[in-house]
Amino acid sequence: MASFPDSVNENDIGKAKCIGELLVPVAPFDQKSGREAWTVAFAPNGSYFAWSQGHRFVRLIPWTKCLKNFSTGHGGEGTNASSPRHLSRQNSDGNSIIPVAGEPREHIIDCGDIVWGVAFGSSVPEKQSRCVNIEWHRFRFGQDQLLLATGLNNGRIKIWDVYTGKLLLNLMDHTDVVRDLTFAPDGSLMLVSASRDKTLRVWDLKDDGNMVKVLRGHQNWVYCSAFSPDSSILCSVGAGKAVFLWNMDKYTLIQKLEGHHHDVVSCEFSPDGALLATASYDTRVIVWDHHKATVLLELGHLFPPPSPIFAGGANDRWVRSVSFCPDGRHIASVTDDRLVRFWSIEERAPQAIASVSNGLCCAFSAEGSVLAAGTRDGSVHFWECPRSVASLQHMCRMALRRVMTTQQVEALAIPTPLRDYLTYKVI
Repeated sequence: MASFPDSVNENDIGKAKCIGELLVPVAPFDQKSGREAWTVAFAPNGSYFAWSQGHRFVRLIPWTKCLKNFSTGHGGEGTNASSPRHLSRQNSDGNSIIPVAGEPREHIIDCGDIVWGVAFGSSVPEKQSRCVNIEWHRFRFGQDQLLLATGLNNGRIKIWDVYTGKLLLNLMDHTDVVRDLTFAPDGSLMLVSASRDKTLRVWDLKDDGNMVKVLRGHQNWVYCSAFSPDSSILCSVGAGKAVFLWNMDKYTLIQKLEGHHHDVVSCEFSPDGALLATASYDTRVIVWDHHKATVLLELGHLFPPPSPIFAGGANDRWVRSVSFCPDGRHIASVTDDRLVRFWSIEERAPQAIASVSNGLCCAFSAEGSVLAAGTRDGSVHFWECPRSVASLQHMCRMALRRVMTTQQVEALAIPTPLRDYLTYKVI
């Protein structure tokens, strides 16, 4: 069994450049469960990076400061792929550096329990709350508000002010681990939590964190959820083979996508909302046209492709995480074969690969130039993403697909090749 098809020579695949690592101090008592970096996240405005660095702690670092430290060594020389910049808690602790006035500050937040999920949320004051009672609220979030939500082992969700590190809200309703969190990207501060209690819960932070709805349908643990870019659809996946799609205006189930042979553990929409990527323990990432419930592309991580029976078991190629690049053309996946793969949606073989031991999660930076991956030892690794100039065709396709579904595009009186391109049938 191999990680690449016979037609692909691993030596011909590009090697992604590692630009740095964030490490945590290792003590004897740390060599146990609880020190994993289950989640990494970038702020939507690119100002902060956060990750659950093990046990009860989440670390918030100004992203520009992080990049500066990566690009400049002790002697002021740039780093290279063979000698990435290492940062530990001791040499990059915000408490040991006096920040310039107005400069974002670094914080290490003690959440009180093991942290599983982390998500940033930003407020748009013009986006009204969905709550009925709008006469009085404890919090009035302004334009520059940036929040961090943390999902804990005890089922609680804590909401923090990113700029001050202060606790704002403590949301309690889940009865088991909160595995994942995601904010609606429309600035409404609607938060969805995915839990091992088999439910998803919708919270309105503009209504002081009141719970709006419980989404039921999963028969087992829920691992991950993701909003479409227009916030109208929610995808959720978990310990089962189905991919759930929810209407977030009516809070109803739209449909289930069937195609995986094992638990589905990660999901993310493309930036234009036309595609949905899901990662599974069945060794595959599937790229869907979720509007028509069809499979457009399968990205395999084990060759020859395993049978459904083998794919549904312990196959040593479990895909742990998938992330869509903001350019809409690249996808990253983290797998148990100790590789991070950078894919192009136009190819079936990886454009670049990188080594990472015990990777658990990954996320692209807001501008799409860097990928971060968290590991079981609590550390985070960063790589430069493959760079290429997007074609004008692709940029026009993304602009169109942000406002049109597949069915609407198919109804256009345009030539078939153009219709196929706009609906991503040519990938």
